[in-house]
Amino acid sequence: MALHFLRSRWSYSKVPGDDVASPGLPSAKTRPSLSEVIYSKRFRWVASAIVGLLFLTLVFRNSDQISAIRSSSSATSSHQDHGESSQIKSPPGQHDVDWSRFAYVQYVTDSHYLCNSVMFFERLDHVQSKADRVLMYPSTMVDPQATEGGRPDADLVLRARDVYGVKLVPITVQHRQSADPTWADSFTKLLAFNQTQYERVLSIDSDSTLLQNVDELFLLPPTPVAMPRAYWLYPEKEILSSQIMLVTPSADEFARIKAKIDGAGENDYDMEIVNTLYRDSALVLPHRPYDLLTRTIAGDHIKEYLGNDHEAFDPVAVYNEAKLLHFSDWPVHKPWLYSPPELMQAHQPKCVVKDDVEDCTARDLWLGFYTDFRARRKRVCEDPAALRPRSAGRRS
Repeated sequence: MALHFLRSRWSYSKVPGDDVASPGLPSAKTRPSLSEVIYSKRFRWVASAIVGLLFLTLVFRNSDQISAIRSSSSATSSHQDHGESSQIKSPPGQHDVDWSRFAYVQYVTDSHYLCNSVMFFERLDHVQSKADRVLMYPSTMVDPQATEGGRPDADLVLRARDVYGVKLVPITVQHRQSADPTWADSFTKLLAFNQTQYERVLSIDSDSTLLQNVDELFLLPPTPVAMPRAYWLYPEKEILSSQIMLVTPSADEFARIKAKIDGAGENDYDMEIVNTLYRDSALVLPHRPYDLLTRTIAGDHIKEYLGNDHEAFDPVAVYNEAKLLHFSDWPVHKPWLYSPPELMQAHQPKCVVKDDVEDCTARDLWLGFYTDFRARRKRVCEDPAALRPRSAGRRS
């Protein structure tokens, strides 16, 4: 390119030969003096040519040096891009995270919740979560090393292990006397604080549907526990929700938890315990998008969920942004339990009229949550074919 550049701008005039008479030049038969030679056109042309050649030599030499420098720079940049010779590295992203340090933890107290947990692991598989998966289950159900179950509960536990790559942790369920069987064994959830083989675990209630990948929560700043606000109890009761908890397991924290369990009152459950210990120190997760109740789609505590009183409630937008959907529509029962059609109809979202057109979007979404859950439950937990391990497991 340098040569082309120079050639395109240099022009040469024809140099007169010796046989061409030129005014002012001495005859060829006369020996010219030194001054005549120096001031002759031929001498000046030759001198100019020599200077030009020297200039070109310098240009090409510098060009070679610049090319070498650029090549060296490119090679260095390439090494730096691959982390081979650079001491400055870009901030780590999810692509270079050691996900084996983290785990999703599910706890099981009976057959109903066992199926829910396996359904949750199926959703983790669907959204391609990278973290480990742990199932804490009653040790009486099946040996974690068993190759065959022989009973429905045992088959489901082994399906979680063989199909969804779940690590099995047999436990003793933390029973307590309570008039409410739904929450009677809820203290078992708090065993997540004792899973010290992991740096962080994410405990999520199994009466939920995972809508999107939430692996990013494992990368939050260090904290003993992170939870969202129970927005549906605001402003009367400003507490945190234990439906989703990001926990940093440790012997010290579990000792604090265990002491609170041992001294719990009749109306104290897992949410009361974690709020007593962490309400003023926990990292608060945004409930948008990490903790949406189904009854909010039905119109309950919309302002508290949105966090303001000027944003228009759009059920489709709320659903699309949500990452975790928690079933809570009392007196409508949980989706794996039977609710009479008249009960469902009485509590389903009402259709509204917009621009003279009936809009039943919220109702259709709400009913769809229950329909989808029941269909997945049948497929994952009741279909005999679904209980057979796939030929290729999830990952080691």
